[in-house]
Amino acid sequence: MKKHKRQTRPLTDVLKRHIEDCGMGFRELERATGVKRQSLMKFMAGESSLRLDVADKLADYFGLELRSRKRA
Repeated sequence: MKKHKRQTRPLTDVLKRHIEDCGMGFRELERATGVKRQSLMKFMAGESSLRLDVADKLADYFGLELRSRKRA
């Protein structure tokens, strides 16, 4: 029997979706998370990526858990 691999979405996609769906503006999200508004704006526009510590702050705020996946 063939095992189905669990599909995972890239972290950037998950964070972008949560940022879009939270209903907060960048300034409000900056106050809530400590992540600079400019960083959020550039990330959402696809102009830059996030450092891991910044992604971790956002993940923590949205109740997400960052885990490494097992390699085959």
